[in-house]
Amino acid sequence: MIEQQADAVSLDDEPKAAASPRGSGVLLHPTSLPGPFGIGDLGPAAYAWVDTLVRAGQKWWQVLPLGPTGYGDSPYQCFSAFAGNPYLVSPESLVQDGLIVASDLADLHFPEDRVDFGPVIQFKVALLQKAWERFKAGAAAALKPEFEAFCDEAGSWLNDYALFMAIKDAHGGVSWLSWDAPLVQRAPAALAKASHDLADGARQHQFRQFLFFKAWRALKAHANSQDVRLIGDVPIFVSSDSADVWAHPELFQLDAGRQPVAVAGVPPDYFSKTGQLWGNPLYNWETLKASGYDWWVERFSATLEQVDLVRLDHFRGFEAYWRVAAGMPTAEVGVWTPGPGSDFLTSLREVLGGLPIIAEDLGVITPGVEALRDDFHLPGMKILQFAFGGATEDRFLPHTYEHNCVVYTGTHDNDTTRGWYEAATETERDTFRRYTARDGSDVAWDFIRLAWASVADLAVAPLQDVLSLGTEARMNLPGRASGNWTWRFRTGAITPQLVGRLADMTELYAR
Repeated sequence: MIEQQADAVSLDDEPKAAASPRGSGVLLHPTSLPGPFGIGDLGPAAYAWVDTLVRAGQKWWQVLPLGPTGYGDSPYQCFSAFAGNPYLVSPESLVQDGLIVASDLADLHFPEDRVDFGPVIQFKVALLQKAWERFKAGAAAALKPEFEAFCDEAGSWLNDYALFMAIKDAHGGVSWLSWDAPLVQRAPAALAKASHDLADGARQHQFRQFLFFKAWRALKAHANSQDVRLIGDVPIFVSSDSADVWAHPELFQLDAGRQPVAVAGVPPDYFSKTGQLWGNPLYNWETLKASGYDWWVERFSATLEQVDLVRLDHFRGFEAYWRVAAGMPTAEVGVWTPGPGSDFLTSLREVLGGLPIIAEDLGVITPGVEALRDDFHLPGMKILQFAFGGATEDRFLPHTYEHNCVVYTGTHDNDTTRGWYEAATETERDTFRRYTARDGSDVAWDFIRLAWASVADLAVAPLQDVLSLGTEARMNLPGRASGNWTWRFRTGAITPQLVGRLADMTELYAR
């Protein structure tokens, strides 16, 4: 069960002898929140969302990675594993702090139901630039000591990230592998010159991080005060175009020119017939082990300041990862290579004092992966959309669940449940109807009922399923180069009737 043990996840801050670990929550990335500024943010709509979760009886809010997005606007391809996404800073908070004025927000015309990333990023960058210039000129003077304290406490990652982003800005946003060789190789003289010449730009990126973490910490405090806890997401790999790889090349499998010698992915699976070629550089696990996995410990510690529980993406890769030679067009040809295994998790547990982790154990799962998960009492994931045909495996059918798991109707990588059903084969639909004794006319809520009624300690549904939306609301289609991560819900979409329905089901199944 997902109760407090020396090496297990705890879903209760203060375990009680008779307390039930059962709980439920909703998956929603902040970018999907409504509002007038083109992208969901950490402002009033986020607080209203937390209050909606409370009224619906939910204990958990799950988000995707919160880092600054890069290629394809994916939260799984960030410029830093430590930094926050400055585009989530609320314009209202900037007005409230005196960093911009209300007229800076006039005459905005953004879509309400999707993120148009190009114009939104231009708007947010210009707004943050104004905030920085006014801050330097003396506006919001009360924030200055907080900003200085933040910079002092953040650690080396902030300086590395800020300089990395300032150099990237000076090069028109291109990958660091396209910079001049002395900067690519981090020659001391080149770094010193860049630090001097780009000092203002680097300082501005530090300020953006201060604004993000100030906003996120306040939102987390509000959620926790309402007994809503946060589930974050740690991708196993980092982007090749990131401050992490640039600042710590020794931790990755790179050649002398800092190019990856091999990249990450997965072989052909449910999502793609040619596999998924992620392209991320692979870790040098021997070097990491020699340091006591310090970089990973720092990464987890930083993430656990932002959230209460972590979904560890691609857990399978810690037992063995799919290694694809650099330059291959797809992930079909590769080799499974041993990962750090129990040594890594043991080291992490010793430093953190526990492992508040959900193991994303989807895809090709071997007995070795199952043993690694179970030896550390980590809850795995169950996806209901995998239970009724096609990629059917008995382990996804609710009658086979153990308590120590997390069941999802679907994830950010799946179609919505309604979209899944509409595209499913007749065999899949028939299996679902027979299994549930339902006719499929309310399939998203049939899935929610299955998840909530199961013995799984935690049940989670994407908001799209709570709203019974179709494929048009899908968050991500793996393998698609663009058009992902854009979905937003409109103000008023979550009606009192829906909130009451979710609250009733949550009470009925003791979650």
